[in-house]
Amino acid sequence: MPVAGSDADIGAAAFRLGRARNAVLLGSITVTAAAFAVGGWQRRWVSDDGLIVLRTVRNLLAGNGPVFNADERVETNTSAAWTYLVWFFGWATQARLEYVVLGLTLSLSVVAIAVAMLGAARLWGGPVASLLLPAGAVVYVALPPAADYVTSGLENGLVICWLAVLWYSLIRWSQADRVRPGWFVALLVWAGLAPLVRPELTVICGAALLVLICAPVPRTRLRPWVFRLSAGTAAGVAPLGYQIWRMGYYGLPYPNTAVAKDAGGAKWQQGWIYLWDLVGPYRLWVPLLIVAAAAVLIRHRRDRLIDADRPDDRAGQRICLRRSRLRSPAAVVAVMVGGGLVLTVYEIRVGGDFMHGRMLLPPLFCLLLPVMVLPVRLPSSARLSGKSGIRAVPGVSLVTIAALLGIAGWAVTAAHITAITEGTDIRANGIVDERIYYVLGTGHDHPIRAEDYLDFPRMRPMLRDIADTPRGGLLVSLPDQTYWYVVPPPEPVHEDGAGHTVFFLNLGMTSMNLPLDVRVIDPVGLAYPLAAHSDRLTDGRIGHDKNLGISWVVADAGVVDRHPWLAAHIDERSVRQARTAMSCPAIQDLLASSRAPLTVTRFRRNIVQALTFAETRIDRIPAYEIARCRLQPPPN
Repeated sequence: MPVAGSDADIGAAAFRLGRARNAVLLGSITVTAAAFAVGGWQRRWVSDDGLIVLRTVRNLLAGNGPVFNADERVETNTSAAWTYLVWFFGWATQARLEYVVLGLTLSLSVVAIAVAMLGAARLWGGPVASLLLPAGAVVYVALPPAADYVTSGLENGLVICWLAVLWYSLIRWSQADRVRPGWFVALLVWAGLAPLVRPELTVICGAALLVLICAPVPRTRLRPWVFRLSAGTAAGVAPLGYQIWRMGYYGLPYPNTAVAKDAGGAKWQQGWIYLWDLVGPYRLWVPLLIVAAAAVLIRHRRDRLIDADRPDDRAGQRICLRRSRLRSPAAVVAVMVGGGLVLTVYEIRVGGDFMHGRMLLPPLFCLLLPVMVLPVRLPSSARLSGKSGIRAVPGVSLVTIAALLGIAGWAVTAAHITAITEGTDIRANGIVDERIYYVLGTGHDHPIRAEDYLDFPRMRPMLRDIADTPRGGLLVSLPDQTYWYVVPPPEPVHEDGAGHTVFFLNLGMTSMNLPLDVRVIDPVGLAYPLAAHSDRLTDGRIGHDKNLGISWVVADAGVVDRHPWLAAHIDERSVRQARTAMSCPAIQDLLASSRAPLTVTRFRRNIVQALTFAETRIDRIPAYEIARCRLQPPPN
């Protein structure tokens, strides 16, 4: 048979193999994404913290601005992008906000898995005839906490979707023969959105931008340094613009949640506990070791074979020489995996979170990106060789198959592990399986709507007590946390009432079941500046280690401060001390940053003092704050 015929047969076989590989990849992505969607839907819910986001969205839709309480400018949501995304779809669909966030989180999570697998497929794709099958994607999808946050109403879906799109785009950029300037700028802009998605993602954003700008840029009519400057400016417009607005509007350089949780503090011991709380029960180290070892071995053998088969093409060599090492898949992998490691260390440093596994999911997703799929040699590829450049890699198939079987076995076991929670009791380490906690606490398998949370203890009595006190007052939960006490406003009371203020830890379920004219604040400080700027408890529960005393709240709310109108457990003297402490100029200035009318002067002053406000701290004990501020103590 003529040689030409042989070449034609090889080409046809290569074409068939390519189609088969694409079909298998598409099927793998579809099945994996569908499994993620089904798993998330079976565990669908909207968390109490997810409802906190919706209170801000309700205020936006009502025209009160991006605030939690209409009379106070506080940024209670860590992800600014998530807040405005929910607002947009809420406005566009006019649907219930609970269903809006449910659909958004589910959709973004599924898209994230699909795009991440496509990025890994581009990484492993090449001259080797092989099937690309899910590996790291199975690890993430099978993990119960990941399934919990497929919905939840929080920004987890947005975070992993941003990571997946960045990953795919960077891989595509690193492999492209020619990059269009417009597409390159769009990639920079997407990377620059990181601070708006989650502030800590700035670590990955910074590394990605550094690689993109320092690597060879697309050819344009502009000089390279001018193009780099212009592209970098485009990437920084959105985050820098929002940062200036945030400082002027809220009086802080970062979200109030970072102040409330002291995101710059260090709790290493608790962080290691949080890490093991995810890794230990699921034996997560097993699949991570499997995929890491398989990836290293496959890559080593593939590189050796491809180097041996690469033709001596001087033109190709010149192209390779012109490419910087920064514009390579290896550099992209280093950015994403390195970013994942840095984020993991950061979460350990700050003590993790009180939600089981939640804050470690984005770093885990980063670490798994390069191995979302792994190649398995097609049996027929051993017969293809020669000019087509398609050859088998000896031993790679067995390695990958063994790795995939190991991951599948782990996934079946891990997906059925549920012994993370102790009913409605919070464990001694302060970490709880948030979904199960609220499922048991409300009695609903899928607590989604705000009214589902009315079956949580103290919610229905709260609504009853507000209805029974039309003159207004301060609702405080009694020490046994079963009933409410309404501290009345002082006389005379306006005929329309003085309004209600609810002081309670669970902000989401409380605020979403109340009208916007009811003020809702919390002892941790997520929505309450006084509590957010209080000193941190050394041994407090992670994420809840600030606990402002009720005396401060009574003094701030301006309600009656004497018995018998005051609840029995509240000390009158402590209330008087808190009122005196609040006259401290530093506290008054701090409160004015969020409560004073937003004039141009106020906006400019907030920008100038934002860093000072962020560092301001208040002693939880009013008498100590009086001494620190050098004020005259009130008479006994």
